[in-house]
Amino acid sequence: MSQSLQRKPGAPGSKASARGSSTGRQNTRQRWLRHFVVAGMALGLTWFFWSTRPNWVPEMRLWKAVGDTAYVLLIFSLSLGPLSRLLPKMRRWTRWRRQLGIWFALTSVIHAVLILDGWAEWSLRRFLGYEFVPQLGREARMEPGFGLANLIGIAALTLALILAATSSDRAVKRLGRQAWLWLHRLSQTVLILALLHGGYFLFIHFTASFHKVPPGMDWFRMPFLAIGLGVVAIQALAFLREHST
Repeated sequence: MSQSLQRKPGAPGSKASARGSSTGRQNTRQRWLRHFVVAGMALGLTWFFWSTRPNWVPEMRLWKAVGDTAYVLLIFSLSLGPLSRLLPKMRRWTRWRRQLGIWFALTSVIHAVLILDGWAEWSLRRFLGYEFVPQLGREARMEPGFGLANLIGIAALTLALILAATSSDRAVKRLGRQAWLWLHRLSQTVLILALLHGGYFLFIHFTASFHKVPPGMDWFRMPFLAIGLGVVAIQALAFLREHST
């Protein structure tokens, strides 16, 4: 009796199972392909930003290029959702959000490690803006907002890692869709923190002050602000469109 109820290899159920397995393998390959493409994009962006600052100190030139790359990946990730609601043809690109978000987190980690290992030398006091001043014979806080801006960056990085760690179908199942959606709405908080962190260094720290004169303004200042506010504007337009219909 039990044997008669088993499906034969050619039965419809086994074909459906085979098709499902084949589809699963295809989806996995596509996900990995997107990872490779976004990784290549990250390398290309890093090279681009690095090449545009030939006169900078090599150490700062590298960590700044990586940081700018992370920011651009974040912008791409957060813009795909609202763009797909405004332009239906963009919906096919929303599948790239997960890989863009994960690589944003990874490049942010590299950015942080380069700063901690290079400039801060793994010193918490240097990371918070304290430096030895020969005229005083002791350490002093050189820039009031420096430490706060770095702490804001660490907060953004922590949230980004949490979001990256839960960017999988398995995480959606384990957390539940509602809890997962609530958690991933924190990506907007990451954007705000990134704007505050980068905005401080671009518009305040690397400008002339009583104890230093920077070599020149960073060309990425206005593009940084424009694309960040642009994402906010796109999100607002998508929200208004959804709630006006």
